[in-house]
Amino acid sequence: MSETPAGLDFIRQRISEDVAAGSRVITRFPPEPNGRLHIGHAKSICLNFGVAAEFGGLCYLRFDDTNPEKENEAFVQAIQEDVRWLGFDWGDHLTHASDYFEQLFQLANQLISANKAFVCGLSAEEMRETRGTLTEPGVNSPSRDLSVAENLALFREMREGKHGDGSYVLRAKIDMSSPNINMRDPVLYRIRHVHHQRTGNDWCIYPTYDYTHCVCDALEEITHSLCTLEFEDHRPLYDWVLDNINLNVHPPQIEFSRLGLEYTVMSKRLLNKLVSEQHVAGWDDPRMPTISGLRRKGVRAPAIRDFCERIGITKQNNTIEMSLFDFCVRKDLEADTHRAMCVLEPLKVVITNWTEDTQGALSAEPLTAPWHPKKDLGRRVLPFSKEIFIERSDFEEVRPRKYKRLSPGEMVRLRMAFIIRCDEVIKDDAGNIQELHCTYFPESRSGSDKSGLKPKGVVHWVSAMEGQYCDVRLYENLFLEKQPDVSELAGALNPASFKQLNAIIEPAALLGDIHHFQFERQGYFVKDETDSSALKTVFNRTVTLRDIRPG
Repeated sequence: MSETPAGLDFIRQRISEDVAAGSRVITRFPPEPNGRLHIGHAKSICLNFGVAAEFGGLCYLRFDDTNPEKENEAFVQAIQEDVRWLGFDWGDHLTHASDYFEQLFQLANQLISANKAFVCGLSAEEMRETRGTLTEPGVNSPSRDLSVAENLALFREMREGKHGDGSYVLRAKIDMSSPNINMRDPVLYRIRHVHHQRTGNDWCIYPTYDYTHCVCDALEEITHSLCTLEFEDHRPLYDWVLDNINLNVHPPQIEFSRLGLEYTVMSKRLLNKLVSEQHVAGWDDPRMPTISGLRRKGVRAPAIRDFCERIGITKQNNTIEMSLFDFCVRKDLEADTHRAMCVLEPLKVVITNWTEDTQGALSAEPLTAPWHPKKDLGRRVLPFSKEIFIERSDFEEVRPRKYKRLSPGEMVRLRMAFIIRCDEVIKDDAGNIQELHCTYFPESRSGSDKSGLKPKGVVHWVSAMEGQYCDVRLYENLFLEKQPDVSELAGALNPASFKQLNAIIEPAALLGDIHHFQFERQGYFVKDETDSSALKTVFNRTVTLRDIRPG
């Protein structure tokens, strides 16, 4: 056997050893189409498709469509879109558990014929009561001693639709005293008179995940069945099924830690509850940890892949700091994202010495600026006019200590433009600041400053005459705590997770086909294609320029 490469995680080490011993590499990503994929799924996607590519193998995209009450074709299509967007391709290896319904049924009959499965007439509540506890063994079902012939006949009647939902289930006959509760005669089939999105009304019995998953792995000759740690206790059942059916393939199940991320939940049940109870605006709400939500928020696929690579593959469950995810997002966007100026909470500034004798009261001087400070992405026009807007937070009437923005009598540089000095503060009758009257210094133009003035700070701005109004949406963490207590979901939510502002943006940012921007001094933003219209453009904040710690 060749030497295992250094620096590999434990799964890649195992696969490397198997490949050296002559094994192929065939993996699978098996989502259930009952919701949108989230960042936790991205870790599994990157692992399964990643190791297949690294070792010259292939990866199936297999839909676990065995629960038609909660599944639909829209989720099937959405999942495919998400996997492709992340940068992975399954080629011709797209399958569904429903492709194997007939084989699963026949293999279940084999288990019955071998007296290793039986049809049970206990109700769901009765099964719970007889299952036992972690310290007490379970009790055999009264149906456990039915003859093979009786069980085969009942299972056939279940298949033919002669019994109602919940009246019977097919259970494996293993050991009701097993210390592993998953081995206490688990359910293999249940009756569901429900229309299936692919098979229609052909079936009214559906196999459980624990039975389906291992059989499909064997049918597809999966070489490494990679799953998260919550399935570790299910591995004995995975092995039992494959040991007791007539298929000469037995993939190893290998578990790794699932992704936990601060201020989020990764349970599809809870994510579905957030959507159904309208705590969010849908599966693609930018506050959601779904792939579609992150995409709409402006996160790009390379950032997610980088994040998954950085957190690595281990057997130890832990919660990853949100700051690491934000770092990966910034790192990806920094290199090639266009810069622009957008004033989120505008305060009008009137340039009092901008006269008709020089520029014309209503004219704008076309300054220019690069789209990016380091990468050659071209230049854009920045109109400068008599009236401009600055950020309201960039002015303080009473100047705090070490303050480096605008205040009465003080100067700042307008980014990519001129130095201005605040001469007068105009207020309404209630004492609210309405506008500032300022002097600008024409000789202080950025890039050719001959003024000799030394302002203490730089602020961004937008021309009042040329700027365009837009909606800007600021998103914070959806939950208040790093590890949310979801026993009362509504109470765990952050009431300040969403804020919309009527902002003003430089006009060049709305021209052309640019979607991602760094709004200077504000953060990274993306144009929201879903909600933008011909009347107004909407921008979602992707990430701040630096970590903002909650509280």
